[in-house]
Order: sequence, then structure tokens, then C-alpha cells
Amino acid sequence: MVSSPPGLPPGLPPGLPPGLPPGLPPGLHDIMIRLRPERPVISLIIPLYNEQDTIASLLAEIDTRLNLPLVTLDIVLVNDGSTDATLAMLLAQARIRQDVTVLNLSRNFGKEAAMTAGLDYAKGDAVVLMDADLQDPPELVAQFVAKWREGYDIAYGLRRSRAGETRFKILTAHLFYAWFNRISHTPIPANVGDFRLLDRRVVQALRQLPERTRFMKGLFAWVGFPSVAIEFERPARSHGQTKWSYWRLWQFAVDAIVGFSTAPLQVWSYLGIAVAAGAVGYAAYIFILVFLQGIDVPGYASVIVVILVGTALNLISLGMIGTYLARMFVEAKQRPVYLLEGIYQGGARRDVAGDF
Repeated sequence: MVSSPPGLPPGLPPGLPPGLPPGLPPGLHDIMIRLRPERPVISLIIPLYNEQDTIASLLAEIDTRLNLPLVTLDIVLVNDGSTDATLAMLLAQARIRQDVTVLNLSRNFGKEAAMTAGLDYAKGDAVVLMDADLQDPPELVAQFVAKWREGYDIAYGLRRSRAGETRFKILTAHLFYAWFNRISHTPIPANVGDFRLLDRRVVQALRQLPERTRFMKGLFAWVGFPSVAIEFERPARSHGQTKWSYWRLWQFAVDAIVGFSTAPLQVWSYLGIAVAAGAVGYAAYIFILVFLQGIDVPGYASVIVVILVGTALNLISLGMIGTYLARMFVEAKQRPVYLLEGIYQGGARRDVAGDF
């Protein structure tokens, strides 16, 4: 039998991973705290796409507002195929700052792929995902780290408000979270973005997930691990404009639902049963009417309506099946989530041994 560390109940193995599940034995919380490194490396992963106007202020705000004593900061800036001067400005920062690493993707793969690249190459004991537009306050990272030191593996920002966004966007976001959580087996917290801290073992778990079309908020929830929310007021974007159009948000929502729920496929079985039951009932009505009155009932309009409704339902169901089939087609090809052009640190560029 493996002996337990002092203070742990008998039978628990040494090196118990940190976490705060309910019902911890007395004293275990303190032991979990001690398992965190005294001088950890914290990696900031920041995806960027055409953010030339924000880079200088972003790094200045991180230097000014991020107060993390006894912590070594590792800033991973992921250039997601920018077409403006973003890459040149990032490389300039990498030459003058030893704490900056630039991952340059070969083209624009999207934010989810850029975050995946950052997770693959970040070297910190914990990583923090944040946006470049300063809507994720850098000072909140200190609170994330404090919760991480307490033993939580995930600390995420819960938005009390969403400054600078229209009522329509806030409403549609609320409807998406409500619908997603109703039909998905992996619910996600509402009003929570990608701004969060992840322990190294959470990062390792995420790196085991092979899907190509990625909804990171769902993956963060799927892997589990003890988590805690920290509320904050989300400020308006400081520079530039959002890259998310309503069409891209719609596509993103479809990808999320298809990736984490089979309900859109299953619903057509129940709808088919309901339509069939209605057809049987209508046929019985016609039969009884003819039997009692001895005449047929003219039904040109009703027949046309039934045909149009049936055709529409068939097309919608085929479209839904096609969406899932397209997802299977993409996954079956097993293409990399992203490709790197190079990794830049200091004044040097190093070739990429392999992509994920």
C-alpha cells in the first residue's frame, strides 16, 4: 500500500494533484496550496489578428497593471495571419523583450486555432488566455493566480456587464448560452469568454483533444477540473473594431452546437413522429367525413400546404444531417489545427519541428 504524505488520509497517493472538489478532508486544502510552485512561470497567451493599433498599449498596460510578485512572466503573442503591420510590431517587441515569444501562424486560422497554438507552446506552470483589446483587464490576472495558489485548476472571468456592445448582441449572446446549455451534455457558464487561467495539467488535458473544428469554451468545460469564477466589469474595446461579424458569430454558434450536442439530429425523429401522427389523424378525419356524408371533400389547398410543409421539413432535416456530415468530413481528413511559419524570441527565429 502506498503511504500518504503527512496530514493526508491513509491510502491517498503522494503527489496528489491540486484541486478543490467538495468534501475535502481537513488539512488537505493547505497541502494542495503547498503543491503550487513558490516562484511559478505564468504564460500569457494573446491571439492577435490585425491589432497593430493595440500592441504598444497592450504591453504597456500589462507592465503597469499586472502586479505579480514572485512570478516569472512568459508572454506568448500569437499572430493569426495578420495583413497589417501587426507581425512587424510583434517582432520588434520580441527583439527588445526577453519575456516575449511570437508564434507566427502561416495564415489566418481563426481565434480558436490561435489559442490552441498558444497552449501547445506555452511553457508556464499555469497559462492565462486573454484578448488583445484590453477588454480583459490585466489586473484580474493577479486574482486568477491567487485562486490558483489556493488549489483551483481553472479561474475564469465572469462578466457582470458588457460595455460597448449593442442590446441585440447581448440578447443573442444570452439566447445562445441558454439554448446551448439546454441541449448540450457539457454546459458552459453564461457571460464567460476565453479570459481564464488554466493549470498545467488542464493544458495537458486540452492538448489530448484531437478535434479540428474547436469550440474552446466547450472544451474548457468538458475537461472538468476544479474551477472558480471571478466577476468583473468588462470595459469597452480600447482600440480598433471587433473582427466578429454577426455572420461569423452565427457560424461559430453552429459549430459550437454541432460539436457538443446531437439534439439537432435527434429532434427530427420526434418531429417525424408528430407529423406522421398528424397525417394519420387527418386521414381518419377524411375517412369519417366521407363515410358519414358519402361525398369526397375538395382539398386542393390543404394538399398543397401539406406538400410544402413536408418538403420544407425534409430540406431542413437534410441540411442538419449535412452539417454533421460536413463536420465528420473535416475531422476525417485529420489536417493540423494550424501551421506555424516560425517562432521568434529575442532576435532569433527558430524553425518549427512540428505542428499540431
